[in-house]
Amino acid sequence: MNESTKYMLDEIKMHVWSGFDSVDDVNELIEDMLSDDSEVVDEALLRAAVATEFKQKLATETTWPTVTDCDRLDAAFEALNKNGVIALHNAGVTQSDGLSDVGEALRERGKNSVTGYCFYHWQDVERATKGLGLWLAFGDLDDDKSKKINIGKVIKKTLETNALIVEWNGAPDIRLHIPELVWRRRSLR
Repeated sequence: MNESTKYMLDEIKMHVWSGFDSVDDVNELIEDMLSDDSEVVDEALLRAAVATEFKQKLATETTWPTVTDCDRLDAAFEALNKNGVIALHNAGVTQSDGLSDVGEALRERGKNSVTGYCFYHWQDVERATKGLGLWLAFGDLDDDKSKKINIGKVIKKTLETNALIVEWNGAPDIRLHIPELVWRRRSLR
């Protein structure tokens, strides 16, 4: 098996187990990867891997607790969004992408109803699925350190209210960390 095929199989597995992508999304990802790659790759093998990964994930999901850490995270983000903090899941690939997504959400919601933001991006998801916890970026809209610290405290308290353990030293330039988060996000149906 060549390196391109190994890479693509890893990407398929990651996208399936992240819980953010449907079968159609992952198959579209294959289209994108195939158009970007010059090495010969067995497309039928990749398509079969999608079906196999989703089948394995759906079977595994039946063994998960009724409420997972990802469900708790969803509840915390919902509460934050209701209380003036833009909270975004899987916001782009990098922190810069996440900030861009926050800007877009801010334009949609209007600045008057928002005090700050919180997000994690795809690279954070990749680390979380490997058991390394989840890192959350956060901030205020005015780039004011004391306001940013207050937003961090609100986010930390909201996460803890939803039974998630949060590590943060209170510094405005350090992201919040949920070290013991077990990544179990149910598949899109």
